[in-house]
Amino acid sequence: MSQAAPEAITHRRILKTALPIVLANATVPILGAVDTGVVGQMGAAVPIGAVGIGAVILSGLYWIFGFLRMGTTGLTSQAYGAGRQGEVAAMLTRAVMIGLAAGLFMIAAQGMLFNAAFLVSPASGEVEAMARDYLGIRVWSAPAAIALYGLTGWLIALERTRAILIIQLWMNGLNIGLDLWFVLGLGWGVEGVAFATFLAEWSGFGLALWMCRDVFGQPAWRDWVRVFDRARLKEMASVNGDILLRSLMLQGIFISFLFLGADFGDVTLAANQVLMQFLQITAYALDGFAFAVEALVGQALGARNRLGLRRASMLSSMWGILCVAGLTVIFALTGGWIIDLMATSPDVRMDARVYLPWMVAAPLMGVAAWMLDGIFIGATQSRDMRNMMFVSLLVYIGAVFVLLPIWGNHGLWAALLISFVARGVTLAVRYPNLERLASAPQT
Repeated sequence: MSQAAPEAITHRRILKTALPIVLANATVPILGAVDTGVVGQMGAAVPIGAVGIGAVILSGLYWIFGFLRMGTTGLTSQAYGAGRQGEVAAMLTRAVMIGLAAGLFMIAAQGMLFNAAFLVSPASGEVEAMARDYLGIRVWSAPAAIALYGLTGWLIALERTRAILIIQLWMNGLNIGLDLWFVLGLGWGVEGVAFATFLAEWSGFGLALWMCRDVFGQPAWRDWVRVFDRARLKEMASVNGDILLRSLMLQGIFISFLFLGADFGDVTLAANQVLMQFLQITAYALDGFAFAVEALVGQALGARNRLGLRRASMLSSMWGILCVAGLTVIFALTGGWIIDLMATSPDVRMDARVYLPWMVAAPLMGVAAWMLDGIFIGATQSRDMRNMMFVSLLVYIGAVFVLLPIWGNHGLWAALLISFVARGVTLAVRYPNLERLASAPQT
């Protein structure tokens, strides 16, 4: 893990970091489709519902710990940029330990957590019983799944995104293969899907540790005085806490959007759900460039390289804008066809087409928010992220109150996109502070 001489920030370097993430993200929906497809071969609706609800519950619980990925990337990239290799190694140990501890907590508290989840779940008794069997198996890989957030963040910080692609391909490939064997070959049903994911997540965790093996050849990763340094732990807790609050507010916007959309009837609710997949596609595509800027900005700030920070922000954002411009054209030309792929109901298809123009506009209106999120994560200016998200939440609430009574579901979509713009604008206002930080002497 020796640090090479500073490398110039170029388009090639950004693409080298970003493209493996884009390819890794492309494998995620494939796995979901296979999970659904194999249980669908059982000839009943209950197994499909059980796997679907179980996966949603776990992904929601895991999402709470998403701060571990973002916080680890920012703090590690800054330590790397500053040449503090001992701290880089210690960050890996901290991230893995926090992930494993969080997973063990989930195992211990599974009864309480799953009971709370099913209180708000619309599942029938039969689906709930089968989903509990699924969750009872999968929860035992929670330590691996959450620790992988930290390992992923650490690898991104060092621009080792090819390793992330390999891990993702291995995990999803193994998961798919085991799905087919356990469910179709051995007839294990929903439990087979759960066991496949359980094994894939633990093996992915092991592979990720192997990808970081160079760290374990030096003593710093187990320098417990450094690992448990109070100042570093306090900094990590502060950054991660702010990111968690920011993410909760963002999730609140999306959840309220879905709830408010339900007031317009089942058809409009389904249409909104279909169109939300366009936002998911946009996020998957932009993740690569946002992750790249996290690493590069963090390294530049750690090295107190103001021009490097600016160049990383500008070049990565340029690629982000090119990406969303392409998505805008694709959504405009093929949006109707994409809707038809995701929905078979004529009414849902027709309603989704009515609101499709909002999805054509969404990538362009949201690109600043996505890219600036990456810039601020790399700079670990999580307090700004939290505060600007709060402002954006207030703007969203105000837009809903004004536009919903006038435009109905169109007003709801307008409010959501306005919140994207508000987040981008407010973070942009705070951006000059990052360059001032990069100009300050190291402490």
